[in-house]
Amino acid sequence: MSQPFRQGDKYDSKIWEGVWLRLLEDRVVIHSPRKLTTLSNAIHTGGLAEADTIVNWKVPLDYAGTDPAKDTSDQLATWGYAPERTIGLLTAAKLTHASVAEMEGDCFKLVCVTTAGTRNAARAGLPRNTFSAYSAGTINTVLLVDGQMTESAMTNAVITYAEAKAAALQDLQLNDSETNRIATGTTTDTVVVGVSGNAVYSAVHAYAGTATTIGNAIGRLVYETVLEACRTQHES
Repeated sequence: MSQPFRQGDKYDSKIWEGVWLRLLEDRVVIHSPRKLTTLSNAIHTGGLAEADTIVNWKVPLDYAGTDPAKDTSDQLATWGYAPERTIGLLTAAKLTHASVAEMEGDCFKLVCVTTAGTRNAARAGLPRNTFSAYSAGTINTVLLVDGQMTESAMTNAVITYAEAKAAALQDLQLNDSETNRIATGTTTDTVVVGVSGNAVYSAVHAYAGTATTIGNAIGRLVYETVLEACRTQHES
């Protein structure tokens, strides 16, 4: 676990050759050497898709676009990214404080990247005013898996991610200002799970719950990166 962009603008994976991150003026770019099968709730190219590039775009704290999907698509095109193989995310968090963690395990390599702004922290499961305006902020997490996973396991990975994120916020004692209870996330969190399908690995992961090797790794890295990114978000 580290925050490489607090000291530079480049990070190359230590375990997965060809995977790199770059910090530019208004975005973090995450690149894979091969096209990934992705599952996400991203604003651009969400759902099940294929992509080799993920762009986390920093927008102003007062961003109030009425069509964020179009804004993101237009901005990606302006930068020159191929829209059909690029996933676009929005954030108002400090990109310099992105937290990165990696792990090599049982028939997989895993890279996890989280940026965090929690001004709109919220607790799921309680009544709230869904029409009120929330201040900008989001927790964006990208999970890159070099290995083979079923679509069911990718969905399981999203569940494990959500559990680990909520656990990190609980340990940080981060409150939802509306309910004054511990937050489980923010109102705009995004997760991307990208899987290489690399046939060099003999096993196909059919599950990704916390009792599996890959699920345990996902939970650990999500917890660590969410904890670090949230804890340091107000530091210079």
